[in-house]
Amino acid sequence: MRKEQRVIESEIYAVEELDSTYRRLYEAAFEAAGRAYEPYSGFQVGAALLLANGEIVTGSNQENIAYPSGLCAERTALFYAGARYPGVAVQVLAVAAVKDGVRQPGVSPCGACRQVMVETEMRSGAPIRILLCGRESATLFYGISSLLPYCFDSF
Repeated sequence: MRKEQRVIESEIYAVEELDSTYRRLYEAAFEAAGRAYEPYSGFQVGAALLLANGEIVTGSNQENIAYPSGLCAERTALFYAGARYPGVAVQVLAVAAVKDGVRQPGVSPCGACRQVMVETEMRSGAPIRILLCGRESATLFYGISSLLPYCFDSF
């Protein structure tokens, strides 16, 4: 037997410490959350992507009464970016949540979204920085392997 320990590194910023790029994505993710269709959960999630070409693409969760036919904010944004800007790498993905009009302390992508992020990284050959946005702070990760260390990453 061999023991293995994985260390996950992240940086935690107070909102006012975010540089202008991260602050723009932070606000774009919360703004996108306001466009969510969430009649069943009442939980609004927004995602904002910074692409290598400088474009910012957003998405929000879209629920459907025939669960699980809806789609999370992260996948909505990632799939739109892939369709609209094929071959353009995602550099940063910011995620934020709102409930009852109140910015939430933080949110983390579901497993399905994490796996789509893995494949998005694989296609571009570059890690995606992930900014999990909370009401008073944001946590920055340098690649999806920090959130999904044992992912499906080969065929």
